[in-house]
Amino acid sequence: MAEALKQEQTLMPNLWFRLMALEYRTRSNLPFTTEKLRQAGFSRGMRVVDFGCGPGRCTFPTASIVGEEGVVYAVDAHPLAIQMVEKAARKAGLTNIKTIRSSCTTGLEPETIDVALLFDTLHDVDDKEAVLGELHRVLRPKGRLLYKDHTLNGEHLIELMRSSDFRVASKSEILSFVKF
Repeated sequence: MAEALKQEQTLMPNLWFRLMALEYRTRSNLPFTTEKLRQAGFSRGMRVVDFGCGPGRCTFPTASIVGEEGVVYAVDAHPLAIQMVEKAARKAGLTNIKTIRSSCTTGLEPETIDVALLFDTLHDVDDKEAVLGELHRVLRPKGRLLYKDHTLNGEHLIELMRSSDFRVASKSEILSFVKF
């Protein structure tokens, strides 16, 4: 319960979250996002964690790529994020999206996830090592963590990933790290 209270105290105010969600919707390019995810190697049947999913801008294209055979776990600490994703999934009839409200632990079984998405989130996380540790725990051996962030990059990021047992697999617009 103490973690939940602490989690509540550090969340973005609801108004800011709604404005962020609106910005994502207005500048989102779904075909572009879907193509970038396809290029990153997603395929039918994959199990994916979208950590810090926000309103679901990557959750939904990923769910369409992995299909009904796969699953996308949309994880976010903000209750509005979870509400928005659940509502949109119901409206779209997508049953392969599962939401988890958390700032770190997912409750998922160890080594059951093929790919973790960590887009525009890590810079806002207080305990970065704990989040990376959780993603490492749930990823299968040689599982991939796809990363994109507008502020936390460069050598500091690479060292943070190395210390969490991730290695760079490829560098492009989306960085790919592999679990070791």
